[in-house]
Amino acid sequence: MICRSDKEREGMRAASRVVKAALDAAERFVRAGVTTLEIDAVIEETIRGMGAIPSSKGFCGYPNASCISVNDVVVHGIPSLQVVNDGDVVSVDVTALFKGYQGDAARTFAVGNVSAQNLALIDAAKAAFFAGLEYAKAGNRVGDVSGAIQLYTELKGYGVVRALTGHGIGRQMHEPPEVPNFGRSGTGVTLKNGMCLAIEPMITAGDWRVKVERDKWTVRTADGSNAAHYENTVIVTDGEPEILTL
Repeated sequence: MICRSDKEREGMRAASRVVKAALDAAERFVRAGVTTLEIDAVIEETIRGMGAIPSSKGFCGYPNASCISVNDVVVHGIPSLQVVNDGDVVSVDVTALFKGYQGDAARTFAVGNVSAQNLALIDAAKAAFFAGLEYAKAGNRVGDVSGAIQLYTELKGYGVVRALTGHGIGRQMHEPPEVPNFGRSGTGVTLKNGMCLAIEPMITAGDWRVKVERDKWTVRTADGSNAAHYENTVIVTDGEPEILTL
């Protein structure tokens, strides 16, 4: 596992600022009537305007600067001419490379007149992140983070996606260790000061099972229930973890 130096942490902070700016731009732009491709264009323009590169574009053949997932799409939705409608929940996942370092974060946005059930789902994904974050401290284990996310989510009555996980991050988009959103406390890799993690609960309003579409990217809930995604890049420290993408 890689523990980042002070200089490397500064690089991670700078890359994460780009990601935050791109998500902020997306949030301002997302509304009923726009297409997911138009949202993606705003994100790419923001990233490149800050001198960074959208990491997802070209990654294993992925065609766009962001992943935009609507309603029952959990993650990896490919931007298209799909129009966002009033009442939709729209998850936006952005990764950017800036001067050799990666930042990664995701948000789920409520569009217009969203139902109380969908608003609660969005809030629960965010709260699940913070439940896990409480344990992202040196000396704890990855399973402590994972178990806290699962416990919070399932006590609220939501499903925790198991087929996809959070991950380490640094000079590469995905680095060890994996950070599942389910598991047992006291298990897994021991966290150390300077480790950088992308912690990202993906939760569903129904069952936790998912399916992958024929495009080999789009991941939907198997039962058609809506999903929410909340992610930040975090530095583990001996004290409170540092969130880089807020």
